[in-house]
Amino acid sequence: MHDQRHTGRSESTPCGRGGCYCEPQVKGESLNGACSQCNSPGSTRLVLLRGPSASGKSSVAQGIRDRFGRGLALVGQDYLRRIVLRERDVKGGLNVGLIDQVARYTLDTAGYHTVIEGIFAADRYGDMLTQLLADHRGRSYAYYFDIPLAETLARHATKDREYLAHVTEEHLADWYRPRDLLPGRVETVIGPDSTLEDIVDQIMRDTGLDQLPALDP
Repeated sequence: MHDQRHTGRSESTPCGRGGCYCEPQVKGESLNGACSQCNSPGSTRLVLLRGPSASGKSSVAQGIRDRFGRGLALVGQDYLRRIVLRERDVKGGLNVGLIDQVARYTLDTAGYHTVIEGIFAADRYGDMLTQLLADHRGRSYAYYFDIPLAETLARHATKDREYLAHVTEEHLADWYRPRDLLPGRVETVIGPDSTLEDIVDQIMRDTGLDQLPALDP
């Protein structure tokens, strides 16, 4: 678990949202409005899920959303790049900035916890993701799905025909980059033996989302 920005207050004081009181602060860190009772920008959880295609990232992201409820945003690389922009995954692509801006809006303006998921090749997205993790005023967590190519191909084969028609095994092999970690050892590595339920449970516990209320249950 990588907890980059674990912040709060040294004593309970109103956060300004509905009479909430902020959680204790780690001594020496700057005050930033972290609150355990509402989704103010300083209290939001940022969860980054990276890894090969067909490694389970989208299913885990949806599992976290289903478990938490309202007040948690999903930001998917595949949707913003392929559907919104219909852009190829190239270095310097427009989707890099779009993903960054959408995530910052959901975290800082909407005050939503946010899960970002995608392949996110380190050489193309690493700078943006590293800066986003560093800038986030709440708590940040990053996970890498370290799944062998053979296992991703086996999982890929179980998808529906429409998906298999436009994403082939050749695509997966071309996209695959073994252990493509971000610099600085910021990611918790998840192996192929973990089940979907186990991973969702782990992330909910790591982030404390299992202890936080949804906006509108």
